[in-house]
Amino acid sequence: QVQLVESGGGLVQPGGSLRLSCGASGGSFSGYVMAWFRQAPGKEREFVAAITGRGMRQYYAGAVQGRFTVSRDHAKNMMFLQMYSLNLEDTAIYYCAASITRPTAGESLQRFKNPSEFNYWGQGTQVTVSS
Repeated sequence: QVQLVESGGGLVQPGGSLRLSCGASGGSFSGYVMAWFRQAPGKEREFVAAITGRGMRQYYAGAVQGRFTVSRDHAKNMMFLQMYSLNLEDTAIYYCAASITRPTAGESLQRFKNPSEFNYWGQGTQVTVSS
């Protein structure tokens, strides 16, 4: 059974950094697009970042571009989100997700901003930015 498990969340001061991890089990995810989403209280789940199966392409939400970096380790079946310069608006539950669909060559990753493109989800890890 496919399972995604996030870790690395916590409490951090504004301007600080955190590194989230997502471990995948129950299958090989090397060909899947994987992504991070987040959901703040009272708000809809929103896209954060996505990475292709081979890790060659990444796509970021405008709000995190330049501050967050998504990466993956195929050997360990893991994905990471390195977050810098955190601010209060980054407070949310962060979820990792995996999609069994693959972008065609040259296709933009924009459609992976939509949660409906993803088949598997983790339970989430809380990130709180507060002074």
